[in-house]
Amino acid sequence: MKSKLLRLFLAAFLGLTAVASTWAAIPPVENLLPADALFVLAAPDCTALRAASHQSPQWLFWSDPAMKPFHDKFVAKWDAEFVAPLERDLGVKLGDFAGLPQGQFALALTQNGWNGSNNVNPGILLLLDTRNQSDVLRTNLAGLRKKWTAAGKPLQTETLHGIDFSVITLSSNDVPGVLAKIFPTSQPVQELGRENPPPPPPGKLFVGQFASLLIAGNSRADVDTVAARLTGGSNPSLNDNPLFAADRLSQFHGAPLYYGWFNAKTFFDALVHLPEAGSNPDAPSPMPAIPWKKILGASGFTGLKSISFSCRQSRDGVEADFFISAPEATRQGLIRIISANQKDANPPPFVPADAVKFWRWRADGQQSWATLLKMLGDVSPVALASLNSFLDIANSSAQQQDPDFDIRKNLIGNLGDDWISYQKKPVGTTLADLNQAPSIFIFAASHPDQAALAVKSVMGLGGSQENAPPTRDFLGRKIYAIPLRPAAASGTATPAARALYCTASGGYVALSGSASMIEDYLRSAESHVKPLREKDGLAEAAQHVGGTGNGLFGYENQGEQMRALFTALKNSPDSLSGEGNLLMGLWGGNLGDWLDFSLLPDYDQVAKYFYFTVYSGSTTADGLTFKFFSPRPPQLRQ
Repeated sequence: MKSKLLRLFLAAFLGLTAVASTWAAIPPVENLLPADALFVLAAPDCTALRAASHQSPQWLFWSDPAMKPFHDKFVAKWDAEFVAPLERDLGVKLGDFAGLPQGQFALALTQNGWNGSNNVNPGILLLLDTRNQSDVLRTNLAGLRKKWTAAGKPLQTETLHGIDFSVITLSSNDVPGVLAKIFPTSQPVQELGRENPPPPPPGKLFVGQFASLLIAGNSRADVDTVAARLTGGSNPSLNDNPLFAADRLSQFHGAPLYYGWFNAKTFFDALVHLPEAGSNPDAPSPMPAIPWKKILGASGFTGLKSISFSCRQSRDGVEADFFISAPEATRQGLIRIISANQKDANPPPFVPADAVKFWRWRADGQQSWATLLKMLGDVSPVALASLNSFLDIANSSAQQQDPDFDIRKNLIGNLGDDWISYQKKPVGTTLADLNQAPSIFIFAASHPDQAALAVKSVMGLGGSQENAPPTRDFLGRKIYAIPLRPAAASGTATPAARALYCTASGGYVALSGSASMIEDYLRSAESHVKPLREKDGLAEAAQHVGGTGNGLFGYENQGEQMRALFTALKNSPDSLSGEGNLLMGLWGGNLGDWLDFSLLPDYDQVAKYFYFTVYSGSTTADGLTFKFFSPRPPQLRQ
């Protein structure tokens, strides 16, 4: 008996050792992917990602018993309209593949010889480590090969570095019907006087398995690189790319649940070489084409190195980091405009705690304006001339009332470096009310009274002054009412009158479509309303995004936003049905057949799954960093 038990123990131990050695034989995806990758989306551990997802507030909300009627109806429709047709077209059961993602995963877009000026397309490559499901993977791939052959599809076998790959030729007819309906192919357009290029040759799909790793791609060069790296070759890999290697050390540390990386330098350098569209006398264009080189250079995109993001989860909540690698020496255009100065971005005392959205951005307004003018001039002198012409017209109109008025001096010359916006929950209970929630926009000005009057003069140019609300005094400050073009009101033939209200106070100019928001702002210095900066948990959450002193800080109260959305959807469950919605466009059905909002529970039953999110932005010599953090809702903490 002891001898038998010993043999069983040794067999189990050797089996586990064999499995462990199989896992260890699969290098990290960054050591397998080609060095010319343009974009990568990767998850280092699918098992950990799945476990974290199942503990997320969103998953728990979707799985809550109170959501079961709504959940079950949607899932049944999804299975009937999407899963079943896809399985029928592919000849497989998707459930057979559901358990395969166990280890690392990567989906990559590679350069594959594409340089912007040739007819070569980038490659697509997928890697998936199934760990102890390698036998299941082998069985499923064998079944696929059998079905492809039975369907009469040409199937070949090619061996690369000792790894067998099934090679199938693809055509547009091989795209499953349900996917072709969602992503229809564009129809060729014949331009007058020009011949269309010949259609691209049929593509190929390479599918192979090494130990527990699934390899699939449409480029022989890509799968060859992976196969070489798996078998001891020294082909350059993504980790040999200095741009990725730098981001891996600074951005992908600490075992993120998933991450993404975009090779901006290679991509935009290639776009710069796109051939310019020549003039066609048979189909002349009224607007001259602007070369990509000008657009990308002036906007600052050619100065980018890379863009990356990562997501991590802890018992405190979920954190996402977004980084734009843009060295200060090459930073210009839009990238320079959105760069924040390292200054305090804490919610000012006048922002109330009942705000559902808030952001504060410390950017130099005059510098941003100068950068915008330079960018327009570099891209299109005609566009710059048009802008200057508009400013001159605005000057001429305003000078009829004030001969000394100068928009460049009174408005642009007064711009400061503080921009603030906040929003309160909607007043009504319909979906239309959600889009009209009261909000206010505030900016710093060196002479705010002068700047406010300039805003009134310029923005009033497009509206009728007939029956315009008069300027009025409130707590010693003037509130200007700027008439806007009327908007059609729901269910009525008469457009609803609208106005933009503007005032100056405390070194700021404030604008809002709600007179009450302007009044609340003006009385905030004397009111005793709790400010947002003292909201419970906000200061602690801000520390997860680097604090509030980096130049950009924002806040969103998902709890109150979801309460308003639930109320609106339950009050009008059919409001999203009808023509124009997304699902009708995809499958031709009614949205109510998929999302029956009448089945939603009372919000209080699921309110515990929603809390708030904070975010921040900072600018360094290396680039721009944006951080997002969603604290775990208090009722879900253990």
